[in-house]
Amino acid sequence: MKNILFSFFLLSCFISKAQNAKTENVIIITLDGYRWQEVFGGADEELINNKDYSHDTAELKKKFWVPSAEERRKKLMPFFWNTIANYGQLHGNRNYGSKVNVMNQYWFSYPGYNEIFTGYPDTSVNSNDKNFNKNTTVLEYINTQAKFKNKVAAFTSWDCFDAIFNEPRAKFLVSSGFDSVKIKNSNFDLLNDMQMNSPQPLGDGVRPDHLTYFFAKEYIKQFKPKVLYIGFDETDDWAHGGRYDHYLNMVNITDKWIADLWNMLQSMPEYKDKTTLLITCDHGRGDKVKKEWTSHGKKIEGADQIWFAAIGAGIEATGEVKKDEQLYQAQMAQTIAKLLGLYFKPSQPVEKAMAVSAK
Repeated sequence: MKNILFSFFLLSCFISKAQNAKTENVIIITLDGYRWQEVFGGADEELINNKDYSHDTAELKKKFWVPSAEERRKKLMPFFWNTIANYGQLHGNRNYGSKVNVMNQYWFSYPGYNEIFTGYPDTSVNSNDKNFNKNTTVLEYINTQAKFKNKVAAFTSWDCFDAIFNEPRAKFLVSSGFDSVKIKNSNFDLLNDMQMNSPQPLGDGVRPDHLTYFFAKEYIKQFKPKVLYIGFDETDDWAHGGRYDHYLNMVNITDKWIADLWNMLQSMPEYKDKTTLLITCDHGRGDKVKKEWTSHGKKIEGADQIWFAAIGAGIEATGEVKKDEQLYQAQMAQTIAKLLGLYFKPSQPVEKAMAVSAK
């Protein structure tokens, strides 16, 4: 018993030390259009039983269904609920009064990503057209700082991010959509060949998420960036297509990738106990009752409701927040800067940072 207690004491000290360590690296991950309802409640019984949305209900229920919402969400997202819930933070369970919302008035992707990375819900950013963003993103700002110069990169499935980050002006690597990564290396050559010769079932310039993930993972291993963004997209595409089965399966595999990434980071001396993961989405979706879960936009009630998760160095381990609070998407940009000991002050207005750091 003494040995067990001593081991528990050492583990507690290790976790406390990791949580209070200074953040040297930040990795931001987004799951496009992924609803808070599934984050906190797991698979929805009505939607998995609807043959229009779930073509193999029996298999889907075997994988993701149990009566308890707490157990369902663990089956769907085991890393979120076995790791982040214990050693990080989860915000946005509106059943407990924890609210996270977008501030922009449009409730779709480009305005959402602009808000996340610029801290400004700019009313002139009102379409998904590939117009170069006139606002400065926090990633562009960080890349101008001597300590972080050429240590910033982004890998995204949706091809609009070259414009969102204004890559020609920002001058950091943005691998967006089916962009080839022009690095002379056998692993990148293979990934480039795979993406250029892979099926493109999603259309609209969307690279399959598994390729985006493995590009990002390989880049981390080779170049050790200090700030990295990974933008997944397939949750939104499958939801728009009315395929709840594919939507859930995509969430489940993305959770596995995030776990794989976290375990890799914790195995590398450049990142171990010095890295923060920030995970969120660009917009919400409608409710199942009105059959609007497939949609979003300002006419869809609830599409402004999102969620936010964090784990790693400097993050207080509060777990799932079960109290009244109001956070906004626009707070992300300053939060990223603050975690790195910076203050983001571009020409556009920026919302204040979230209070997520360990005391």
